[in-house]
Amino acid sequence: MNMPITSSAAVNLALLLLRVMLGGMIAAHGLNKIFGGGKIAGTAAWFDSIGMRPGKPNAWAAALTEIGSGLLLIVGFLTPLACAGLTALMVVAIITVHRKNGFFVFNPGQGIEYCLVVAVTAIALGGLGAGEWSLDHATKIWTVKPGVGLAIAAVLGIGGALLQLAAFFRPSKVAAPTS
Repeated sequence: MNMPITSSAAVNLALLLLRVMLGGMIAAHGLNKIFGGGKIAGTAAWFDSIGMRPGKPNAWAAALTEIGSGLLLIVGFLTPLACAGLTALMVVAIITVHRKNGFFVFNPGQGIEYCLVVAVTAIALGGLGAGEWSLDHATKIWTVKPGVGLAIAAVLGIGGALLQLAAFFRPSKVAAPTS
């Protein structure tokens, strides 16, 4: 049988599971920034404390990007763009919070492991596409070749993160000890 791999029910189920898991996870993070714990005010204060200034607009941008990217992934619509949003979120998290803590997530302060796995998974999903069980497929609005989807997820995601960091990342300067 010469069936393309993307038309296999198992592949479409795997892509659906991956999209729903990633999308649901990141959308929940966004909703938590707005409605959980310290709400947006607490999230904004934390963003200020890590150097993402001003905190409130960055908190809203992160929360809405998480919710939007998550929902787009769940339904499989504009998938490479949703993957770029998720990649950008993870790259910013790696640079602002996790890189100084090493690789492993169980290190004090949490290392880059979790965020790196999520970012690479999002880039890979951008290349694979949403599959046939998606709005991308049903509407034919977003049908790109795997290399294009991969490039969009990686270049827009990493590039967007670097632009956001250049514009807003202002960590506090720690004075060097004098002897």
